[in-house]
Amino acid sequence: MEEIVRAHVCVSGKVQGVGFRAFVQMQANNRALHGWVRNRAEGGVELEVEGSQTSVHAFLQALNEGPPLAQVLQVTVDWKDPNRQTEGFKILRTFL
Repeated sequence: MEEIVRAHVCVSGKVQGVGFRAFVQMQANNRALHGWVRNRAEGGVELEVEGSQTSVHAFLQALNEGPPLAQVLQVTVDWKDPNRQTEGFKILRTFL
């Protein structure tokens, strides 16, 4: 069985108002990943993702490209211990 990993990710660039959160959710759902995504007050996007190591790494690679209207400048990943507490992948409507 493949190792389960969890990552806390911050994405900067032109990532609000361009469908980025919906793109993130679609990418996560296509890979059966769990977690959440939300906009940040300073204009970036923050997310947490958990799943198989292979799927999470492919997901992170997709984040670097983003949807067509986005301009991703930086993706910062902070690896965490998996906790398996999140079901599905949700778009949160709150700012941090």
